[in-house]
Amino acid sequence: MRLNVAQKLIQEHLVSGEMKKGEEIGLKIDQTLSQDATGTMVMLELEAMGLDYAKTEASAQYVDHNLIQVDNKNPDDHLFLESAAKKFGFYYSRPGNGVSHPVHMQRLAKPGKTLLGSDSHTCANGCMGMLAMGAGGIDVAMAVAGEPIYIKMPEIFGIKLTGKLPDWVSAKDVILELLRRYDVKGGVGKILEYYGPGLDELSAMDRHVIANMGAELGATATVFPSDEEIRAFLKQQNREADWQELVADSDATYDLHDEINLSDLEPLIAKPSSPGNVVPVGEVAGTPIYQTYIGSSANPGYRDFAIAAEIVKDRTIAPGISFDINPTSRQMLTNLVKEFHIASLLQAGARLHQAGCNGCIGMGQAPATGQNSLRTTPRNFPGRSGTKEDSVFLCSPEVAAASALTGEITDPRTLDFPYPTVKELTNVNAQDDQLDAPLPVNEANKITLKKGPNIVSIPEMDDLPDTLELPVLLKVGDNVSTDEILAGGARVLPFRSNLPEISKFTYEAVDSTYVDRAMAQKKQGGHAIVGGFNYGQGSSREHAALAPRYLGLRAVIVKDYARIHWQNLINFGILPLRFVNEEDYQMLEQEDLLTFTDLRNKFMQGNQLTATLKNKTEITLAHDLSPRQKEIILDGGLINYAKAK
Repeated sequence: MRLNVAQKLIQEHLVSGEMKKGEEIGLKIDQTLSQDATGTMVMLELEAMGLDYAKTEASAQYVDHNLIQVDNKNPDDHLFLESAAKKFGFYYSRPGNGVSHPVHMQRLAKPGKTLLGSDSHTCANGCMGMLAMGAGGIDVAMAVAGEPIYIKMPEIFGIKLTGKLPDWVSAKDVILELLRRYDVKGGVGKILEYYGPGLDELSAMDRHVIANMGAELGATATVFPSDEEIRAFLKQQNREADWQELVADSDATYDLHDEINLSDLEPLIAKPSSPGNVVPVGEVAGTPIYQTYIGSSANPGYRDFAIAAEIVKDRTIAPGISFDINPTSRQMLTNLVKEFHIASLLQAGARLHQAGCNGCIGMGQAPATGQNSLRTTPRNFPGRSGTKEDSVFLCSPEVAAASALTGEITDPRTLDFPYPTVKELTNVNAQDDQLDAPLPVNEANKITLKKGPNIVSIPEMDDLPDTLELPVLLKVGDNVSTDEILAGGARVLPFRSNLPEISKFTYEAVDSTYVDRAMAQKKQGGHAIVGGFNYGQGSSREHAALAPRYLGLRAVIVKDYARIHWQNLINFGILPLRFVNEEDYQMLEQEDLLTFTDLRNKFMQGNQLTATLKNKTEITLAHDLSPRQKEIILDGGLINYAKAK
């Protein structure tokens, strides 16, 4: 059998199951990644499991989301994470060192390896010839402990790239083109693999830009080959010894196929409030803006900032525009300073922020009420920016910089000067002094965890009852994101290690009465939530499952799920059910009562359950769980299941 790159990676790491579409497979994980918004929970889970030291080849803890220190909560958690990284044998990336995904790519990513991260954009490291996937924190904790990750064998979607990007068009427009074609569900159940002669025109960091937003398509992973471009990147990072060639066999085939001629692309933009709402920039040109924002894991490279600097060099941004520059790694920021690009940006009127996720996750740089914000970030879900009624557009650095000059959304091809060139870097500042290496085992065993007053251990979860009477406390529509279930931002994320407190924000943007009603019902046996298509899209944050579980959520019933959230529901013992007859979605209303009887026995016998309504009407519901996942649900979640094992 001639294999593509994704199949080679899976075959090399397969520990259970067969490479048949839809079958559950177990994969050995070589590396893990966690960040501070999710990592505190990972570390608490490792503590609960009694882990002594990481079993992976490399595990890294990054501090990149919660950098704002308005009180003790975030810095206390930074100290906790530092102590936990030392205790469990992790690399520790200090606050200000940068966003996890580009830093990991620069310093730790290796072709041919698997990477599991408690951040949905971990898929960005697929640019390095890795199988890199996002997951919930507890799945990452299990991988750190040496356990496989279990997924359904995806289809491999081959995307052939030909041609060469025109002036004023860049890698962001490639992934926006795919989102224009397939929307936010187009990658569900699939690994996207890029190949073809067009790859020769894309740098390693260009590929990062494309791989990063595979998450917005709902893809399991995005894979690029490890070729001479990746070798050159690793050589630049003084890591050429980590390179190995990994390319598809010459006659490899794909389950699905599409082709993008890079030469045909034009500047694109995703309108509010979905990454899939993509149109040519020309369609919205002239729309007034308040803010342009460059940075985030979706455009983290040196070139992404340098091209913006060259566009605004010796010019001044339009009056009233907030031109926000969010550096993505200390290494990249140092190089931009050395090449005077930061000076060009500042002289034009830019606002420079520290290296980190910042406004992408609602940690600062929130737009003003009723104003349009133009961003190079990967997501524009409602309220994610930190402003409740926001209006966020997603675009390339070229569009963002051009629009900063004019004060309105601008097709950069209409500017009255030629496309600038960015000089190749010859001397990269590839330092590791802000990335602390793991302690040896004998030293790690002496470390005591530093727990501030805001860190609360995870409460025990009960197993699945044999009878459930569940009122429907909430009914929502399609494409509900984890940002809507449990927001990020400066108000919420400081409580990520305090489940009772963070749960108070659950679904607040959708129904401000939900938390009080859920807590009242919790003592009565819990409740259910009903939803539409693509439920739980977006971030991998497990709090979006854990907080509702704490509030008494026992079952979610929807038309279909986003992959990571579906797995997170299972991990915390919540029944992830779907309608067999989608018209039943219309029949169910908020406050309807659903009764399940002989539940444990029926659940284990097949993949369908019957729920009875108050009027004795019965509806048939299905699930897609493996025998292993059923056991996890019966035990009340993965922590209980792991302890039992």
